[in-house]
Amino acid sequence: MIRVLVADDHGVMRDGLRRLLDADPGICVVAVADDGRSAIAQAAALRPEVVVMDISMPALGGIEATRWIVGNVPDAAVVILSMHSAECTVREALAAGARGYLLKESAGEDVIGAVRAVAAGERYFGRGLGFLEGGRSPNRADPTACLTASERRVLRLVVEGKSNAEAARLLGLSVRTVETYRVRLMHKLQVGDLPALVKFAIRHGLTPVA
Repeated sequence: MIRVLVADDHGVMRDGLRRLLDADPGICVVAVADDGRSAIAQAAALRPEVVVMDISMPALGGIEATRWIVGNVPDAAVVILSMHSAECTVREALAAGARGYLLKESAGEDVIGAVRAVAAGERYFGRGLGFLEGGRSPNRADPTACLTASERRVLRLVVEGKSNAEAARLLGLSVRTVETYRVRLMHKLQVGDLPALVKFAIRHGLTPVA
């Protein structure tokens, strides 16, 4: 029996995945979580074989939670579930230690196969990710596609003139976490200072100033 933890902040999606997985006689959903921090706590306590992890969640995103789980619950294989098909996002998830990646649009058809594959030590990538086999990412031309939801929230607040401390208070994060997001998004967007970041955000409609 493959023991699975499902982490997704959308109740309908979370419940649907649980019903779908529990209907398979070889799979048992042992817990669900609605954010990254809860996913970490459940994984640490229950030690599931597989974690099906949404990439965009409040409090702590799926990639950050994946990185922690892979480092601290090494027997748990993570399958990322996301609406984002950008190559940089997928590769960031893989760098964090995910063993599989599914787009939400095809999750109902792929998730059981993904759970079985990663539990067996294999990798699994759902349909719509052809660039992993040498194809081209559909969102590669969009430089903002590789930003996570958390990075976008930090970007908007920084561009609005909020300090790291103010952004941390508004988002319910630590100052260090906000600083990490800020450094990471500047690296992804290849901008070296705050004025360049502001110009980029306005140009791409990532702030109300645009």
